Amino acid sequence: MPEKTSVSIITMGCPKNMVDSERLAGKLVHNGFAVDHEKEEADVIIINTCGFINDAKSESINEILAFSELKKEGRISKLIVSGCLSQRYRDELRKEMPEVDEFFGVSEYDVLLTYLKKPIKSAKDRMLITPSHYAYLKIAEGCDRSCSFCAIPGIRGGLKSVPVEDLIAETEMLADKGVKELILIAQDTVSYGIDLYGQSKTAELIRRISKVEGIDWIRLMYTYPAGFSDELIDEIATNPKLVKYIDIPLQHINDEILKSMRRGHNRTKTVELIKKIRTRIPEVCIRTAFIVGYPGETKAEFNELYAFAKEMKFERVGVFAYSREENTPAWDLGDPVAPRTKMKRMSDLIALHEKNSTKHNQSLIGKECSVICDGKEGGEFVGRLMCDAPEIDNIAFIKGENLQRGKIYKTKITGAGIYDVEAEVL
Repeated sequence: MPEKTSVSIITMGCPKNMVDSERLAGKLVHNGFAVDHEKEEADVIIINTCGFINDAKSESINEILAFSELKKEGRISKLIVSGCLSQRYRDELRKEMPEVDEFFGVSEYDVLLTYLKKPIKSAKDRMLITPSHYAYLKIAEGCDRSCSFCAIPGIRGGLKSVPVEDLIAETEMLADKGVKELILIAQDTVSYGIDLYGQSKTAELIRRISKVEGIDWIRLMYTYPAGFSDELIDEIATNPKLVKYIDIPLQHINDEILKSMRRGHNRTKTVELIKKIRTRIPEVCIRTAFIVGYPGETKAEFNELYAFAKEMKFERVGVFAYSREENTPAWDLGDPVAPRTKMKRMSDLIALHEKNSTKHNQSLIGKECSVICDGKEGGEFVGRLMCDAPEIDNIAFIKGENLQRGKIYKTKITGAGIYDVEAEVL
């Protein structure tokens, strides 16, 4: 290794993985390494993998194989694999991929640092992957839920909340870096604090974070329908910094499917919760996610899900085909729904959502909306409405002069498409 070792971290998967990479990068920089994100050539490549579902596993494996070729060509010195895939299949990967120098599980930052260099110095700073005006705040690790299809508890363990004071300090650090939009994430954000304080402290945490100067928007992701409290609904309704956006993956609506999924709620409770949210927060934007092709899902049960999505007109929707995962409760159910059927059901739900999304976006034309500027793409300023999270939701094309990235502008919506709007700065 050269005296100033260069490291590039390649991040796969979700924002929770992204935060892990940012923390690792901060530790590496603090210990004298030259660090980049997503750079293809460096002395050391660290691939932070995702191992949640089959598609994610395949993507991570392909990335490892691609960098293995670069190592064979002598363009990198060390190839390290970390994260969920490594945590889940470390022994198998070691046998199948001898060209990888070492494998590390989730959050094994100090072990990895020790492998690269001794001694190590601790650090709490993060080297952001995101643009400087928004960042993710991971408020907890792991999950105590027992959803039958989910491998996360087996990968990351049970719920481990970060103490409130530590999150306040991290928020202040991010605000000092210029972060304007803070996005709260965890596997299950509504359960935050139960392990530490005996009850959910999500709403209280948001109130505390709201007092940090410099943070203009707070966005709450990955909420769980069972345990979504009235206190949290009221906080979203009344807190001016907390955007009126709720990310609440419902997965399904049929009672038998929900029972088999071990979701802890049923159709009646789900409908009551959505109606309560809509009533108390009239301007709310709801993002949800559905799984199609779960073992035993009949045509009638899918049609029930389709009719529910059509009735509720969710503003943002993600649709996923069921992925059978070993060491999950649903593994023994097999994977009886044909891949072609899964794809057809996915495409039907996506087509429905596109109609709903178009109508919703068109309903905004002529209205005044706040838009955060994310910068320029192809010569145009782009940004997002309050109802859009980075990377996964819609974008706004902003008409204006000399706009600043990270600044929130009052705009008038002048046009709309399926996944975008046109906004003119007032």
